[in-house]
Amino acid sequence: MTVQDIRSFNRFYTNVIGALDYSRHLYAPYTLTESRVLYELAHPERGRRLDAADLRARLRLDAGYLSRILGKFERDGLVERGTSERDSRRRSITLTPRGRTAADLLDERSRETVGALLDTVPAAERTRLAEALRTVRSILGDGRAAPRAEDVTLRDPAPGDLGWVVARNGAVYAAEFGWNAEYEGLVARIVADFAQDHDPYLERVWIAELDGRPVGCVMCVRDEAPGTARLRLLLVEPEARGLGIGDRLVGAVIDFARGVGYRELVLWTNDVLKSARSIYQRHGFVLVGEVPHRSFGADLTGQDWRLPLHGTAE
Repeated sequence: MTVQDIRSFNRFYTNVIGALDYSRHLYAPYTLTESRVLYELAHPERGRRLDAADLRARLRLDAGYLSRILGKFERDGLVERGTSERDSRRRSITLTPRGRTAADLLDERSRETVGALLDTVPAAERTRLAEALRTVRSILGDGRAAPRAEDVTLRDPAPGDLGWVVARNGAVYAAEFGWNAEYEGLVARIVADFAQDHDPYLERVWIAELDGRPVGCVMCVRDEAPGTARLRLLLVEPEARGLGIGDRLVGAVIDFARGVGYRELVLWTNDVLKSARSIYQRHGFVLVGEVPHRSFGADLTGQDWRLPLHGTAE
């Protein structure tokens, strides 16, 4: 590796970025830096309001330059300032409804533009590209960057993802609870049944993706009882926990089930899965029954949970 290698890559990447914004519409009417400020304001850490010091640290901006940007935003009605909850000497900065609309528009343009770029990359090469990008960030980064909740997306399964659901369920539950291959076999049957015969209107799988790789999943399928849906196979990879992925996956199932007209959503789990049970409770599920059983090489207590919905689905 030489200095020339880095400079050559920088020129290449600069050309790629220029091509993305070839029509000069991506950030208009804002500059790139102004757009970055709007993005950070639209995606604060959970439970926190940003102030100017936070923005300077995140974006490494000169204090005077950032002050001018925030002043412009305030005059344009995009932000408002208040007293910081953490330090009364600081002013918190939040987006107004107008500012959030502007940030959402910029985010939508960016997603569409980058999506168009990815469309030119063969599917088989995307994993390699994602790994290469992670490698660059890991080696050249400051080592403190942590994944953020807004970096996670929920999507439909791509080819190979259903196999990932089976493999990761088997591996994660074996590592964390000592469950044997009986559980992986159960997951394989559930996934195979879905793949071979499911109603795309009434049944669905979600994959949570972070940095181009799957980190979670959940499934919504029809239950035997008319008008009832069943939530199945909720999983979040250990390294991706703490980002609210489980809550988002369960919320997606609830919204979907309610939207297509199911009257009730049910699920079966085991008492040892405490984190999952907490998520179900937060979303309003009620425990309706418990039965001890011996499965997956362990003594467990199975639990049935239910959540009433509205509408009908047969």
